[in-house]
Amino acid sequence: MRFQSLNPGRLSGLFRKQFELCKVKPGESLTVLSDLSTRREYVQSAFAAARDLGANIYEMCVSETPNWATVGVPTVGACKGAVEALKAADMLVCMHPPLFTKWLREVRDGGTRVLMVRDHPDDLEAGMSPPGLKEAVLHAAARYAAARELRVTSEAGTDLTVRLGEYPVNRQYGIADEPGHFDHWGSGLVHTFPNEGTASGTVVVSPGDIIILPYTHYVTDEIRLVIRDGFIREIRGGLEARLMRHWLDESKTSPEDIDGYAVSHLGWGLNPNARWDNMMLFGQESERGASNARAFPGNFLFSTGPNTEGGGKRATRGHYDVPMRDCTLMLDGDVIIDRGRIVDPKMIVAKARR
Repeated sequence: MRFQSLNPGRLSGLFRKQFELCKVKPGESLTVLSDLSTRREYVQSAFAAARDLGANIYEMCVSETPNWATVGVPTVGACKGAVEALKAADMLVCMHPPLFTKWLREVRDGGTRVLMVRDHPDDLEAGMSPPGLKEAVLHAAARYAAARELRVTSEAGTDLTVRLGEYPVNRQYGIADEPGHFDHWGSGLVHTFPNEGTASGTVVVSPGDIIILPYTHYVTDEIRLVIRDGFIREIRGGLEARLMRHWLDESKTSPEDIDGYAVSHLGWGLNPNARWDNMMLFGQESERGASNARAFPGNFLFSTGPNTEGGGKRATRGHYDVPMRDCTLMLDGDVIIDRGRIVDPKMIVAKARR
């Protein structure tokens, strides 16, 4: 049984507040995309909140049960008429990860805004977008989009350089309030994909960093990655390194397939209500780290594998997501995060007290 401190009776009120932030208006049509593992109280609360706001809402339940370890599952694409129905909705409330799927891009291109809801009820309340987060994320995204080089260093030995500009910057501030915008309730981050073949250097994943996908745990022993021409060429270390190598190798479609070893999206978190230690406090389940681990302020989000979300061609299952602490990030030589502390004042958001 999953512990919950939030009074269940307050859940529909939380969904109403979230929908108001998402600018849900009377007469709009909303679709809840659920699966067989979706919390029924989430569907019920979404229905109640939408009806209170005068919106129309219905549920589409799929037979697949995707999770963070199986990104890119085409839960909707093969069902006749399903994508067309989602494109006709004003907002899609997605109760599982739709990332790296072709159908999600089609739905967003049609103008439907998408809100992913995957976290624990307590974290939905705690992580709700505070005032100023959207502005901070948009500022960070603009700086990121204007830069042509990202360099990341750490006292542990990380020294990674990538070129930028080939792919757009993804911006998440926890609210799906614009046509075609995708967001994740509780998020607050920016990321983009490096120019093909430009990532080079060393990444040292240290104890206290988080493997959030495919495994969900705090790192206990060092992983040292040697990167050349956009791909991880060596993985050194103990158990953690063996687990990483195992997952990426298991995701190969042929002996020559190294797409899982490519450097994927890189970015940083800005949500002051997201906690690095959330899984240590409440359990190492994906719903306790889905947004918290990715969005806590000043983390460096390193990943491997697919880049279809940014418009690339790699669709591999070999995706590793690793929020790292205590890194220094520089855009075109200008420090924006110093050893895990955000130094650009326009990226700093006050923590909301609830």
